[in-house]
Amino acid sequence: MAIYIEIESLIEFQRHLNAHADLNAVVVQGLDLTSLEETLRERSSEGAVFLGCVMSAGLLRHVLDTGGLVFPRIPDLPYHPYRAKLYTAESLTQGYIHGDISSFSNSYDQRIYQHFDGHRRCRDVVPIVETLAQRLHDHAIDDALEDFLVNGGHPRKVVAVMGGHGMKRTDDRYGQVARIAHRLTRHDDGYTMATGGGPGAMQATNLGAWLAGYPEDTIDIAVALLRDAPTYKHPAWWDTALNVRARFPNTPGVSLGIPTWHYGHEPPNLFATHIAKYFSNSLREDGLLAIARHGVVYAPGSAGTIQEIFMDACQNHYGTFGDVSAMVFLGEAYWQETKPVYPLLKQLASGHQYADSMTITDNIDALVSFIVNHPPVPYHDGA
Repeated sequence: MAIYIEIESLIEFQRHLNAHADLNAVVVQGLDLTSLEETLRERSSEGAVFLGCVMSAGLLRHVLDTGGLVFPRIPDLPYHPYRAKLYTAESLTQGYIHGDISSFSNSYDQRIYQHFDGHRRCRDVVPIVETLAQRLHDHAIDDALEDFLVNGGHPRKVVAVMGGHGMKRTDDRYGQVARIAHRLTRHDDGYTMATGGGPGAMQATNLGAWLAGYPEDTIDIAVALLRDAPTYKHPAWWDTALNVRARFPNTPGVSLGIPTWHYGHEPPNLFATHIAKYFSNSLREDGLLAIARHGVVYAPGSAGTIQEIFMDACQNHYGTFGDVSAMVFLGEAYWQETKPVYPLLKQLASGHQYADSMTITDNIDALVSFIVNHPPVPYHDGA
């Protein structure tokens, strides 16, 4: 089976062309090949794949005639279905003017959402090319996310935090979640925090990671700056986040957000350094739990969070990904009385391996210690 080499920049492609006589097993993704046309027309494209590249009609004929495979660019889309990198806050807010809420709809993120939502509302007549483009886009995000997780041969130790999008910035839990993320990001084991990339507990997590280069009490200052816009429905929600980023600009701690345009009315939070945004919510949810091999923290939440709890439990129960990972519940009264999920889950896990990888606490020191002391372990049937 061929091992494909992914080319995602012109510099990278030129380097490959200088070192190799052919293009076999090369995948070229989303590049404008105008400057390399002369060189490429002198070589066979047998075994090469070109994804959404800009090329002249002559070069296209040459590639096809010499055995290459071309996935063409798709016109009239506000997004790039073959993008090579994850998104950033800067790319998604492009077009938004700080302080001008009327420009929110002009942001790159919202232009994509409006395009997506417009087609979604006409479910019976969504063009097949549009649905194909969305699938291609999400595949490209999968690929970029894998690159991020592999991290040049140093796999990231991902810990995810799940919790309600309705958690206000004024809630005590918001600061508590931020502290958990801050401590894990700064830990000697070097954890990477991951969230659903939205507001509430998700934003608190990415905020704590962003501030990892600062003392922990900096979180209090940041939260004070955010309090004036307590939820994502407040018009200053993005602006207050941009103010915090400007106030604490030193190299932020790396963290991941995985939002979806399925819930595009909730703008992505701006504290994740890397954003894997999908059209498909099911791919996004399953993928977020799958990559969190070093554990999932469950802050208070409602139906969505509870769904994620049982998805995670199924992965541990059946060893879906070969590992058993920690499940940590933040909020004893909440998860045992208000939403009594924990007692049921303990009963479900009884006699199974993952029973030893579960805990519930209100103490963030104990929570962080549990994550550190319960790394993923190989799954075995019949614990």
